[in-house]
Amino acid sequence: MSNKVRVGEKAPDFILMSHSGKTVRLLDLVDKKSIVLYFYPKDNTAGCTREACAFRNNYQTFKNIGAEVVGISSDDVETHRTFVSKYNLPFILLSDEKTKVRKLYGASSRIGLIPARITYVIDRKGIVRHIFKSQLKVKKHVDEAIDVLKGIQENLGIVSNVDGNVE
Repeated sequence: MSNKVRVGEKAPDFILMSHSGKTVRLLDLVDKKSIVLYFYPKDNTAGCTREACAFRNNYQTFKNIGAEVVGISSDDVETHRTFVSKYNLPFILLSDEKTKVRKLYGASSRIGLIPARITYVIDRKGIVRHIFKSQLKVKKHVDEAIDVLKGIQENLGIVSNVDGNVE
């Protein structure tokens, strides 16, 4: 039986290998920025490529509002490395080959063997602030994450200027 992370709960910590071959721990990232953690089915498939490129195309916006984007799939490190290079992805992709983290978050299969496409917005305190799940509306994962992060900033009274510097 898998867990299911809910809005308002602490995001479960984990350690996975990144596309660059480095180990990444969620708590080390959360300590510095808000995190947009998105689970996707597979590198180099049509929907996943559109989603990754949408995150890429909006990456500066995420940086400007104090967030880091992290993608997770069960692809191996080498497949991630190739995917990152082919599409010039500026963010971290993590390899969850045994799907332990996917199960930890409750981001299990949606239709048969197709892994769920689900995005979690995690604030700097490690609290899950938003969850969005849709297999087909790949761009909406990006749009919702940006809207939620802007709302978090407004609630905290944080203003970022045009250059992305937090004031």
